[in-house]
Amino acid sequence: MIISMCEEVRAPATQVPKAMVGTVVLNTFAGLLILIPMVFIMPDIDGLVALSSGQPVPSIIKSAVGSPGGAFGLLVPLLVLAMICGIGCTTASSRCIWAFSRDGAVPMSHLWKKIDGKLGVPFNAMMLSMVVQIALGLLYFGSSAAFNAFSGVGVICLTTSYAMPITVSLLNKRENIKDASFHLGSLGVFCNYVAIAWSLLAIPLFCMPTTIPVDAATMNYASVVFVAFTMISMAWYVAWGYKNYAGPPT
Repeated sequence: MIISMCEEVRAPATQVPKAMVGTVVLNTFAGLLILIPMVFIMPDIDGLVALSSGQPVPSIIKSAVGSPGGAFGLLVPLLVLAMICGIGCTTASSRCIWAFSRDGAVPMSHLWKKIDGKLGVPFNAMMLSMVVQIALGLLYFGSSAAFNAFSGVGVICLTTSYAMPITVSLLNKRENIKDASFHLGSLGVFCNYVAIAWSLLAIPLFCMPTTIPVDAATMNYASVVFVAFTMISMAWYVAWGYKNYAGPPT
């Protein structure tokens, strides 16, 4: 998401990479601070798996504190973080829509590339992003399989978008970034290989079903959605993008 904000950051060549590295370090420690206590206070895992809500965290906290009110109080910071994450996702996705629209890659680009004169933000792109998010959220009430497919394909698409440029950079012996303003040297090469290894694990993992035996209701359709998105994108590029997509300005 940080990369989507490059055009709104001063000195993005150095500040954006620093933010990306800092985010990974900060989230690693913050995640461990939450996960380690969760592991120690976790009740019987079979009971958590059988929860009808599918949300084990509230039950884990309630079993630890022994009070619904106390559990809710401890969940408030997580709810606030979820709201902040939602705002961040909307901001990042709207910037992606705006950037692709500006370059002529999105249908009805003239509408989504507009910048609101008073707010100074791509308001139309933000509204489109919010409508899509709401529609995906409503899928849960109709089909949990469809909701899980779109949730999983989001991770698959993000991971693929990271792995592809890293792979191209390594195949090119990192020539395009050897004179970059921010450089990790040999540590960067190591991080690249770790990222590719994780991608090779994560992409198939998010295509797997969550239960066995597999039937039409429990099947993970994320791979189907991913292939469909890929085919639609390729067809759109052939039909429209090849002649009209200008690419990002340099």
